[in-house]
Amino acid sequence: MTTPAGWRRDGNLPNELTSFVGRTRLLTTLRQRLGEHRLVTVTGIGGVGKSRTALRIAHLMRSQFKDGVWFADLARLQDSGMVRHTITSALGIADQSARSADETLIEWLGDREILLIIDTCEHLVDACAALFEDLLRNARGLTILATSRQSLNARGEYTVTIPPLTVPGDSPGEDVFTNEAVQLFAARAGAVVPNFMLDEENIGPVAELCRRLDGIPLAIELAAVRMRALSVEQILGLLADRFSLLAGASRTALPRHQTLRAAIGWSHELCEPAERLLWARLSVFAGDFELDAARYVCSGDSLPAEDIMDLISSLVEKSILLSDGTPSGHRYQLIDTLRQYGEEWLDKLGERDRIRERHRDYYLQLASRSEDAWSGARQVYWYVRMRHEHDNIRVALDYCLRTPGEVQSGLKLLSSLWFMWVACGLAREGRLYLEKTLELARQPSVERCKALWVLSYINSAQGNISGAIEAAEQCSSDAVRVGDSGAVILATKMLGTAAFLQNDLQKASALLGVAIEFHKSGRELNPGLLPSIVELSMVLLIQNEPAEAEVLLRDCIAVCTQRGELWLRSYAIYALASVCQAMGRSPEATSNAREALRLKRYFHDVLGIGLAIEVVARQALEDGQPVLASMLMGGGQANWRTFGMPQMGSPFFNSEHDRCVKECRRILGDEAHEEAFSRGRKLNLEELIVLALGDHEDGQVLSG
Repeated sequence: MTTPAGWRRDGNLPNELTSFVGRTRLLTTLRQRLGEHRLVTVTGIGGVGKSRTALRIAHLMRSQFKDGVWFADLARLQDSGMVRHTITSALGIADQSARSADETLIEWLGDREILLIIDTCEHLVDACAALFEDLLRNARGLTILATSRQSLNARGEYTVTIPPLTVPGDSPGEDVFTNEAVQLFAARAGAVVPNFMLDEENIGPVAELCRRLDGIPLAIELAAVRMRALSVEQILGLLADRFSLLAGASRTALPRHQTLRAAIGWSHELCEPAERLLWARLSVFAGDFELDAARYVCSGDSLPAEDIMDLISSLVEKSILLSDGTPSGHRYQLIDTLRQYGEEWLDKLGERDRIRERHRDYYLQLASRSEDAWSGARQVYWYVRMRHEHDNIRVALDYCLRTPGEVQSGLKLLSSLWFMWVACGLAREGRLYLEKTLELARQPSVERCKALWVLSYINSAQGNISGAIEAAEQCSSDAVRVGDSGAVILATKMLGTAAFLQNDLQKASALLGVAIEFHKSGRELNPGLLPSIVELSMVLLIQNEPAEAEVLLRDCIAVCTQRGELWLRSYAIYALASVCQAMGRSPEATSNAREALRLKRYFHDVLGIGLAIEVVARQALEDGQPVLASMLMGGGQANWRTFGMPQMGSPFFNSEHDRCVKECRRILGDEAHEEAFSRGRKLNLEELIVLALGDHEDGQVLSG
């Protein structure tokens, strides 16, 4: 099973999809500078290889950072206020808390030894500079390598400018066959024409071609792809014609900017008309995308849907698109420089607004499909799939927020993805978007009602009970006005959840009972029926009625198992572990708590993991393992503080935690307890889960 990024120590570096050629001296310099400075910015023109070089040095140096090398791409981010959150998300931090993003990110970084790669900062220079200064001031083990077309002018920044590759003639006496620009052309040409080799006949034209392209890697790679159909001499001749046509076209552009534009433009002209049109339309996507998305968004008006696959394959062959396999299917991506070129053409064609609307429509439909399927057998698939679509979801939301008349669509998109915000570790982002969108949509509507109960759900998960109650009461009031009975019941359920977290058990029992009765005959399992059952069972347990709670939970687990639902099933099994514990059935309690944890590893559900860890810790204490219990409590508390409000602010959960800690301290003594508790605090979430599951080597973890 793949471990979510934020639970690992090794980071989230993307794979290198092509071989890295040359730059030996530059890589040595970068390695030295990263050892001497905590903020290094790699600058240079578009297409010179900033991102590729940063990725290469990151892979070379990953063993030097014990807590991993992490990568965040800001290329499609427009809102400077989201820079910190985007980095938090890239680190895999499932932030369930209502605290500021500043506190969360700094606390997570703490004393970790991390290299953070921040790609494409030039359009957010001020926000990046301020953030990087703040992070470096507060996180002593952090080193940042940024890429930007210009310096950030941040305090402590060291700038390394990436020059184009050396071309034949730059170094007197150099063997032209070993020149790095020539080597890059040969490597890329050999990838498209397997029998291509440099020899005495072609070395002259290849060397001249590299000189004409000023050693710019992207320009050289685009030219090399043409070896499928042309000789080196033909490529050189056509490129010379192209340059003469553009001579003087831009008196203000630097020569190398003109060179890159000419190379991209030439590559663009050599594409078929349908390929050029698809290139422009694909520029609307953020990050990567799947074939079905391209078919939906880009087809129509001269591009039949059935032709999209062949056209995409052709653009991959021409190195316009990158292609990569993922757990949720094959995906494609335009590199940033080529995407910007495509955006310019999309504007010239007058299609920008129409294609962005199509893009929004696709992801709105995808969100609706994922919501409908969430409680079924493909739940893990939809978790992985929607995490992959995260960047495109943001672009679609941005369109809704910035385009007049589209706010209702924004509400639909946000509320359909309730499970993504609540179950997949993106609570803070969901809350920020919901609050911003609800502020723009003040009039009561069905869409607004749904968004309000989703906001209430998120606030509950974050431990912001007053915010949860306010959103649920507003939802109920609006729902009555627009005649939305379903929203009234879901608001009732959310108020029941809030009452449970406040320990108002009588009120919680009544409200959750209403929600269960309403949903019993329906087919909607989440977010109405199943969460209500689990929460009511916990109310019954607190009221010292564990047998009744067990009956509810057994039924809930049976329904989940029948439907293939895993997320709420893990909560039901966790609650059953608590019930077994209360009834003195220790082996069952341990077994169920661990089973809940195993299921939760499929999702980035840190809230549920925190609750299950507490049960395992209490059971370890009862089983005569106070050191293990103290470590689990320490690790659990540290992760609670990182990801959310400890125990969601619930008096019941807090009292159970405090009771266990107090008993551990009594048995072990202050010094031994604090030592074990401190060791637990140093564990990341995956290590904590391994400890709780008993998958560790006893002597290795428990002895420290």
